[in-house]
Amino acid sequence: MLAGSSYAEHLRALNKQLVAKGMASVDIHEADSELLSEDILEMVNAGILPITVVDDYKARLWAQVLPDIRVLDDVKLQSGNTLGWAVRKNNPKLLKDLSGYIKQVKKGTLLGNILFKRYLQDPRKIKNPLADSERSRFRKVVKVFSNYADKYEFDVLAVAAQAYQESKLDHASRSHRGAVGIMQLLPSTAADPNVDIKDISRLENNVHAGVKYLAFLRDRYFSDPQITAKNRLAFSWAAYNAGPANVRKMRSKAKKMGLDPNIWFGNVELAAAKIVGREPVQYVRNIFKYYVAYALIRDKLLGPANS
Repeated sequence: MLAGSSYAEHLRALNKQLVAKGMASVDIHEADSELLSEDILEMVNAGILPITVVDDYKARLWAQVLPDIRVLDDVKLQSGNTLGWAVRKNNPKLLKDLSGYIKQVKKGTLLGNILFKRYLQDPRKIKNPLADSERSRFRKVVKVFSNYADKYEFDVLAVAAQAYQESKLDHASRSHRGAVGIMQLLPSTAADPNVDIKDISRLENNVHAGVKYLAFLRDRYFSDPQITAKNRLAFSWAAYNAGPANVRKMRSKAKKMGLDPNIWFGNVELAAAKIVGREPVQYVRNIFKYYVAYALIRDKLLGPANS
């Protein structure tokens, strides 16, 4: 469930009651703080996670979009709570505008249906990288990823997660734009002097070129010590997808919006949608979800010695 959320607090309170009654407590696993409730629900829908706790209105909303979400109405941690927008009493015009906006965009209206389809019925839903067939594919390529992750100082699961987003670890993948292989790299990018890896039709060369290019983006554009390692990685993924020039524009836009230009999640990603659209935002979030999924079973994927 969401880290630091009221859901976790309610479960901890439940555990105290269970222990007091001599009953087994509930295992609580808080997700990475960068994930949203919607991300976690998507991971449950994909089969990556078995269950989560979330507000009922969120569960019902996303159950309309995510077909394998089952809302357990008879399982409640808290009830009788209400949520809503609040405005100050001396802002009647704002209240009137908000009320009109809600009526205009609710599901069933023309605009509401357009927005619902655009933002909630995204066909680029995540898949389960932990399914047996996907783990088998992972095991076939993990050694190659380990070699180049070590060489360029990445967590092997981070680059494998990116490859899963790019190609589902299928080296036979080809895009309509000419991107090649497991890392979906353009031959022109591989031939660039900053990468300079030949014959990316070969799996090892493709991985080498992709990871080397990711390292180039990280080290050339996001080396500011004020950027944390997690955000350097997120910015590098975004640049891999949208180009470093666009990420520079996103960071500049974020600063003008009063957001932190050194933080991707919840900051620059909000500006990204205004610069180039939602694709790089979804791209980075999907990779991060795959990364979290892999990390859940790191020992099983890599063995204790590599954890």
